[in-house]
Amino acid sequence: MNGDGGRRPGRSPLRLRRAPVAWDRQRPTWPDADPALITDALKRAQARPSGNWYVLGPASAVTDRRPFGRSVRGVEVVAWRDGSGRLLTGPGACPHLGAPLRDSRVRCGRLVCHWHGLALNGRPTAGWEPFPSYDDGLLAWVRLDRLGGEAPLPRPVIAARPRAADAVATVYTGSARCEPADVIANRLDPWHGAWFHPYAFVDLAVVGTPDGGDGDGSDGRGAGDNGDSEGDSDHDGFTVDVSFKVAGRAVVPVRAVFSAPEPRTVVMRIIRGEGRGSVVESHATPLGPDDRGRPRTAVVEAVVAVSHRPGFAAVRAAAPVVRPLMRAVAERLWRDDLAYAERRWELRGGGRLPG
Repeated sequence: MNGDGGRRPGRSPLRLRRAPVAWDRQRPTWPDADPALITDALKRAQARPSGNWYVLGPASAVTDRRPFGRSVRGVEVVAWRDGSGRLLTGPGACPHLGAPLRDSRVRCGRLVCHWHGLALNGRPTAGWEPFPSYDDGLLAWVRLDRLGGEAPLPRPVIAARPRAADAVATVYTGSARCEPADVIANRLDPWHGAWFHPYAFVDLAVVGTPDGGDGDGSDGRGAGDNGDSEGDSDHDGFTVDVSFKVAGRAVVPVRAVFSAPEPRTVVMRIIRGEGRGSVVESHATPLGPDDRGRPRTAVVEAVVAVSHRPGFAAVRAAAPVVRPLMRAVAERLWRDDLAYAERRWELRGGGRLPG
């Protein structure tokens, strides 16, 4: 980390970099970004239980006014809310003659098919069987037991988040031609941050890796030995020191841990510095093949930001203005990272990368 430019600690989260390093003069990270280390972390994530839960999208996208439709690995799913606001999900094809229920209507909490008027209230009707669903306050989930093939869990595996009343949260959604594993592998490669996203990150150092090894010679501590209580449960994570670029030489330095609590999720948690306790959850949901048979994956990313500074109350009050800015930042980063994931899928298909 660079110096703070003479600022007194605690006065501001901003620091001034004393001697910015040009993009092409920064320390190469490829010797440390061992493909086997990333692949092994991915395999451990894929071995963890998901309970057959899949993220559908932002909870706010599912309303009592119109249905929300999404295919999960080729399975049509429709979601809506009843009169009390409860999330309901089920097969997206009407059991009568197969109408696409995502194009139907919601009336008084019931989903009414626009072909012949079959009304669904979330209970088994005329051969239509609901799917288990879960609303965690930010994201809408559906449980597809036949698709997942695991022992079902009563609720999704969700990382701890800051209290909603203390935070500003938003959700970004995007999609790419790849598989969920390619998205997760991207997130389990923190070494690419300052090289691939120089407009957002500088001074990046991986200081702990899942095997407890030294990420780049910085301090030799593993992710579970970082001295921060928030990181003690992230024993299988990557610990990163990095500075977020603000403007010019102004940056915000933090320490964060990247970990994968289940096969299709990576969580970044800030454990030191400004925004301590903030989380970014990146979820990958398989959608099914495109018209050329290529796999498609949705990325649904929840950003939950907190700060212990008194001025953060003003940020929370301005949340309607702040949220679109947060989504714009996520969209720019994912524009690059989805291209990374697509390229990884292409290379794997050609046998030039491990699966």
